[in-house]
Amino acid sequence: MSIDVARVFIGFDTKEVIAYHVLCQSILENSTMPVEFSPLVLSNLKGVFDRERNSLQSTEFSFSRFMVPALCDYQGWALFMDCDMLMRADIAELWALRDERYAVQCVKHDYTPKVETKFLGQTQTKYEKKNWSSVILFNNAKCRALTPDYVNTATGLQLHQFKWLEGDENIGEIPAEWNWLVNEYDHNDDAKNVHFTDGGPYFEEYKNDDYADEWFAARERTLFVQQRAG
Repeated sequence: MSIDVARVFIGFDTKEVIAYHVLCQSILENSTMPVEFSPLVLSNLKGVFDRERNSLQSTEFSFSRFMVPALCDYQGWALFMDCDMLMRADIAELWALRDERYAVQCVKHDYTPKVETKFLGQTQTKYEKKNWSSVILFNNAKCRALTPDYVNTATGLQLHQFKWLEGDENIGEIPAEWNWLVNEYDHNDDAKNVHFTDGGPYFEEYKNDDYADEWFAARERTLFVQQRAG
């Protein structure tokens, strides 16, 4: 019997370490299926991913996300997620949306960012297909164009706008609730995965944003330890 396991790669940034762990916790406590986590830590990818940092990068994993198919040896499916997210639903529902017709699937956002700067003062870059790549279901066998050499040398727009595919018809769509942009979109009680794209609640200036109370509650559960009874 083959057991289906959701293979999840999450961007890891040394400036917001807690974000990774809280996202993992929120996935685990809502999931009805086995989950395998792989953090994309730059120091773990030396010799494979050696792209120089770009001044416009807001996170350490801006480009390493496109290493996912190679890290999976171009086999099976994998999910990539930015770390500044909180899962509010069963990841099995998202995993079930995989469609073999497509090379990738994502939320096809159509918006212009409301702010000019993000967390820690980084410039908010604006481009076509903005935030499409923050949650990606990779059909790895159809993503062979993403060789390590290509990922290390392609431009940011070539990567994030999926120009490595033969055409946009290879990009499948998933519902917006799976990548709900906090502050950019109105509060949605039915959002399944919320994305603190401007800055997570662990940054002082975003601690009162939508869903922040849920994130802090998840952080407390992440830190929980059962003590011995006195």
